Order: sequence, then C-alpha cells, then structure tokens
Amino acid sequence: MMTTGTITTAPAIEVAALTKTFKQGKNTVEAVKGIDLTVAKGELLALLGPNGAGKSTTLRMITTLLRPTSGSAWLEGHNIADEPDAVRRQIGYVGQGNGGGNNQRVREELVTQGLCYGLKRSESASRADELIAALDLTGMENRKVSTLSGGQRRRLDIALGIVHRPPVIFLDEPTTGMDPQSRANLWTHISRLRAETGATIVLTTHYLDEADAMAERVVVIDKGTVIADDSAAALKDKLAGDRIDLTVERAADADELARLATGFAQTRDVTVDALTVGLQVERADVMLPRLIAAATERAITIRTAQASRPTLDDVFLSLTGRSLRESAAA
Repeated sequence: MMTTGTITTAPAIEVAALTKTFKQGKNTVEAVKGIDLTVAKGELLALLGPNGAGKSTTLRMITTLLRPTSGSAWLEGHNIADEPDAVRRQIGYVGQGNGGGNNQRVREELVTQGLCYGLKRSESASRADELIAALDLTGMENRKVSTLSGGQRRRLDIALGIVHRPPVIFLDEPTTGMDPQSRANLWTHISRLRAETGATIVLTTHYLDEADAMAERVVVIDKGTVIADDSAAALKDKLAGDRIDLTVERAADADELARLATGFAQTRDVTVDALTVGLQVERADVMLPRLIAAATERAITIRTAQASRPTLDDVFLSLTGRSLRESAAA
C-alpha cells in the first residue's frame, strides 16, 4: 500500500510469490519461480527479459490468460484467480499480433469492441470517433484493416485495447517491426493518452531506448525470477557505470595508463586494446580530468578521450553476462 499524508492508495497491481510450472513429458519446467511485484497507480513499468525468461508467462497470469501454479496477484483490488471477469474489465491488452479483423472496417471494429465491453451503441460510436481522432486514424474510418500500414494497424490495436477506458494497460512489444518514425509517433500518442487518463501501463519491449525514455521503473526478469527492479538511471549507475575510452601514442603508454587507471578507487574494469585503454567508472565527469592529469604527470600523451553513459543493454549484460538484444535475436 502507498500512503500520502492520511490518504492510502492501493497499488494497481500486486503480485506475491507467483509461480508457473509446465509439464513436458515426464519433466517439469519452472517457467516462473516466485515473482513479487508491485505497480503503483499511474506508473509506467517496463518488464524486460530475454525470450524464455518468464516475462510473457508472468503477463499472461496477471491478465488471467494462464492460471498460476501457486502464489497470488491482484489487479485494481481484484484477485486474478477468484475474479477473472472483474480483472478483464479493468485491463486493456495490446498483444504482439494485430487485434483487428482483416476484413473489418476500422470504425466498425472499434464500435463492435466497445459493444463487447458493455458500452451502449451511441457511447461506443462516440468513443470510436474520439479514438480515431486521438490516434491519427482520421480518414481511415471506412478502410479495411488489411489495407492499413504497420504503424496504422498498431495505432488501431491501441485504440481497440483502450476503447473501454481501462485503468491498466498492457503493451506487449507494441512497436516491434515498426520503422523509427512510426515508433516515435506511436509513443507520442501513448504519452498523450496516458497524460489524459492517468492509466497504469506495463510495457514489454526489446527496444531498450523505449524503456529508458518512457518508463519510471524497469524490472528485469531472467530464468523465472526478478533480478533487478529500479529506475533506468539507478540501474545504469549501480550496475553498469560510465565508460571512458582513451587512446595514446605508444603501446607502452597504454599499459602504463591502464596501471594508473586501475589504481583509482572508482574504476571497475580496465581493458587495453592496442593503443586504446577502456574503463568503467562511477562518474566519468569526475574521473576523466583526474586520469588526464595523472597521464600528463608521467608524460603520457592522450590523443583522444571519450566518455559515454551506459545503456540498459549494458545493465542487462552486467546482470546476466549476455546482451538483451542478442538474446532477443536468438
């Protein structure tokens, strides 16, 4: 529970010791091994992990598509096992596949979706028109879904997922396969809708720049368990650190500079590649001037110096020993 002053607000999602096992012949596979997770109302949380980590299984349990083996979860105060219908009325789910029927027309599909959620026909029609305008689908109302571009179809998927104004929205790889401009446009629409409605959003993505830019919190799942949970900035500071790369004129200077760098307390890792010395540090803006000064005292000429902030993929590499992008591609 979250408390502000005398006002107590229940989380949008609470997950406690959630597990899921599957039978494969005579073997038992533990897909999820006891996940605990709390998502605040209005929060945008990015759930990251390689294929097979248990991420999708966890989402399917929370959204009532799979029954947990053990543990419990609540969404907007409703228990996922005991009140699945109530849970489904509170969520919008945008999966990786397209939600609209290929032979259906855009506006008709939105109106029908609203009716399925119990809206009156006039209310559903009004909501369809509202979403068509908000998600830049104007002029496409009477087009068949099959004629839309990839970006247009994804915007329609978003509209179908939120037609009933759900307080919690699940976006499963919403921009996969889209070009950079379409991705940026879609996130503009999602950000505006989130600001207007205050919805809680759980996002899965292999585009780590999206998670970095959009999410207040990042949760990393691997081998069925949560292995990291914090803001993107905090995870990068704690687990990856800044990167400094320096080039010198002679190989002997590179070895000497590496020895110097190793002597600083903030240095985490030092590598030498020909004339380039690379190191990870807590604060590049503090460490770089000190390194250059130390090199100058020993007559080591620095030809180039570059400092860079870590990425979420660096975090994932630090946590698991492999890149999330490489894992996704595999």
